Amino acid sequence: MRAVRFHAARDIRVEDVAPPSDNLGPDDVLVEPLCAGICGTDLHEYIAGPIVTPATPHVYTGATNPQILGHEFSGRVQKVGAEVSHVKVGDRISVQPLMFPSDDYYGKRGLFHLSPKMACVGLSWAWGGMAEQAVIKGYNAQSIPDRLTDEQAAMIEPAAVAMYGVDRGRVTAGSTVLVSGAGPIGALTVLAARAAGAAVVIVSEPNANRRRIISEIAPYVVTVDPKNEDLIEVVRDLTEEGVGVDVALECVGQETSLNACIDAVRRQGTVVQVGLHIRRASIDAMQWALKDITLEATWCYPVQVWPRIARLIASGNFPVEKVITARIDASDVVALGFEALLDPAGNELKILVRT
Repeated sequence: MRAVRFHAARDIRVEDVAPPSDNLGPDDVLVEPLCAGICGTDLHEYIAGPIVTPATPHVYTGATNPQILGHEFSGRVQKVGAEVSHVKVGDRISVQPLMFPSDDYYGKRGLFHLSPKMACVGLSWAWGGMAEQAVIKGYNAQSIPDRLTDEQAAMIEPAAVAMYGVDRGRVTAGSTVLVSGAGPIGALTVLAARAAGAAVVIVSEPNANRRRIISEIAPYVVTVDPKNEDLIEVVRDLTEEGVGVDVALECVGQETSLNACIDAVRRQGTVVQVGLHIRRASIDAMQWALKDITLEATWCYPVQVWPRIARLIASGNFPVEKVITARIDASDVVALGFEALLDPAGNELKILVRT
């Protein structure tokens, strides 16, 4: 079968590999992936990997590179193990890709995403969504409403990252919100904040193409070019008595972005780290104290969020499909996928791949 596999930095190949055996374990599900998104994590692997993909056998799954990519995907069930009863052959599903033990400290508390042994379909498991078939565990197969499209179902995974940040920020009806960064997760965070009831949403983004795209996706936002405009002045103009936003969501993973969020939030406001910081950040801890702020850090998402997000999308209140800017065939995944997303002058935000 055809599969997109990561071998090393700048070495992603479309290859013919043996399909999975249909001799399933009791809690296994064989699926036909329908479409899969290219994630920022995939891009990091392409640029500088292996980072998350396993160069040595993964502690929980035993997987090693080369790795079939694709952890944001929808699929159709082809076969189920003897103990799987919540989905059946022919069902369309969204794949919740995190894999974990249920009997360690975190698993026993339902905090599966925090297990130090956590793995991920498409990153540290034998199979991934950028292939013609994949085997997942029963708990990875999440039922979806009939009215969700294949593309919307594939977008639930990145939407879960965004919604978790919004939840941790306690965004509610009438909140004023700053989103720093309008990449795929930043754009989804804007939509999630609006779905949660945010009344004012400001987006700080230096890339003109991304400012244009987010304005088209969410015409209610106020966009700011932080290189040529005074972000804090804009925030003051748009918040009561100029105090600052209630919640600032950092979706870039850079020191300057984090500190801009600290500057923009009001006293006793909340700053949420959504973007992953791969370098140490220099911060002014005294400013944090003087403003009496809350800083929330996030990692992945609680896996129980899938049905809630599916309902929000189905209701029309969380239009995740608007973030998709291109659909490509797996044969073009490097040139029209990874390289297109890395082009600073490019027009792509979220690209879906079909095998």
